[in-house]
Amino acid sequence: MKKLLLSTVLILSLQAASAQTYTWAENTACIFYTNCTKCHFPGGPGPFSLINYSGAFTARFAIKQAILDDYMPPWQPDETYQTHAFERLLSQQEKDIIVGWVDQGGLAGNLASAPPAPSYNATGSQLPSLDYSGSVGNYTNTAATDIYMNFYISTHLGVDKDIESIELIAGTRSMVHHALVYFEEDTNGLIALDNGYPGMGWENVGGTGLSTSKLIYTWIPGTDPLTFPSGMAAKLPANAYIVVQLHYPQGTTGDIDSNTVVNLKYASGAVREVSMAPLLDFISWTQISPWPLHISPNSTASFVETYTLPSITAGADSYTFLNVQPHMHKVGSRIKVYAVKPGNDTVPMVYIPQWDFKWQGQYSFRQPIVLPEGTVLRAEAFYDNTSANINAPNTSLNVWAGESSEEEMMQVYFSFLPALAGDENIIVDTVTVKPTYMGCNFVGIEDTEGAYAQLKVYPNPSSDYVNVSFEQLEEGDVKLSLVDLSGKVLAEYLQPEVGLGLFTTSIDVQSISGGMYLIKILSGNHLYVKPLVVNK
Repeated sequence: MKKLLLSTVLILSLQAASAQTYTWAENTACIFYTNCTKCHFPGGPGPFSLINYSGAFTARFAIKQAILDDYMPPWQPDETYQTHAFERLLSQQEKDIIVGWVDQGGLAGNLASAPPAPSYNATGSQLPSLDYSGSVGNYTNTAATDIYMNFYISTHLGVDKDIESIELIAGTRSMVHHALVYFEEDTNGLIALDNGYPGMGWENVGGTGLSTSKLIYTWIPGTDPLTFPSGMAAKLPANAYIVVQLHYPQGTTGDIDSNTVVNLKYASGAVREVSMAPLLDFISWTQISPWPLHISPNSTASFVETYTLPSITAGADSYTFLNVQPHMHKVGSRIKVYAVKPGNDTVPMVYIPQWDFKWQGQYSFRQPIVLPEGTVLRAEAFYDNTSANINAPNTSLNVWAGESSEEEMMQVYFSFLPALAGDENIIVDTVTVKPTYMGCNFVGIEDTEGAYAQLKVYPNPSSDYVNVSFEQLEEGDVKLSLVDLSGKVLAEYLQPEVGLGLFTTSIDVQSISGGMYLIKILSGNHLYVKPLVVNK
């Protein structure tokens, strides 16, 4: 239903905007560079490149269909149910422009006025510094169909480590569809699994093959590193192994995944340990109803899981939840996760109305959710083992609980810890209007010039202080942000109750590394963005 309504809205919007002419240079290049080219670049995991006009023009009909189907960018949660940090979503205006550009013939426009094309270092880390880096090695895929291969990395760390950030860098990004990263203390069990499978690594979908493995991080192309809020960290036990599960899709037979890497950044000082666990699980008959998890041939089935948060012995009476990650296989069709507090207040956590096993993810909350003990976590899932589900492996067979792709699972992982006062006020991501690539404006070059005229940034480049001025068009608060090109907010300033007229302030960039950044001003309904070069 969501996709049908989206298509209808797009058609009506385009009819209303039919007088507007869209071009690559003045409109769609900015949208693609902001939202799409992290995957769609030469040698990247996307099936085609959107770095230049010719690539986008050739793929324009596939792009339009992906937009109309709400398939790209890959983001499964329904944002009207609950919003999450760093959502990969196109605005309605961006969708209208892309579809309009295709329908108008994919015009090039003045290519000289397009934003400079981005470049991507497929092997570069996004973390400011690394404390550990482990490599899977080189693996040649011999499978003719989709395969899920597991590889262990021996850390040789003699003491426990508190992990502040974790990052995966796919060796050959064009062949790695998604990855799961686990910590595992049963090193002998991992070695036995590896030795029991011919060649390097072992095949297993849905987990490592050991029930003791702890899922830490989910990666799909374009995913940023996972960083916990300050003072929080996941624990990597001494001498534990890291396990990386890599999904190699059909069509990558004979390709070599060269050196997929897991990077870690350790926390400093005292930290609160973050636990990660599937609190909602299909294994126990006390959690799932009906039990066991089973879908008959050519039929559908619904299941409910519940888990009551127990009392905390450490003195706290509430839990802080940082993220949520549902997990099903190919017969899964939709899943909703929420919490019911004592007193029956309902807290939405995530709703995925059209489950796609290939795009499962780990969804962080914009601000942590604090839930008291006695709260009931609840998941509702629907499975479709009929011809209506094109992903179902074989609709003529019974589907039982299990870890293979022909079996099914219903797990919901959470990252959580005992709550402290103020946890609910921690800011993970409150960006309501994402910055565009290099401050480009996708509504047209004339509008871009108008916005630039309102905002002045000088000196630019700068190495110490930058002056920022703009014309305040309506009385109210002014928020100024300094962000990097990935959208990470490096500094933020709020000036309340600014009157009409020229507003001027300065920013200290002496501690900022050299590179390209964006200055963003949010004033009422007006957003101004301009690039800043920091020289060091």
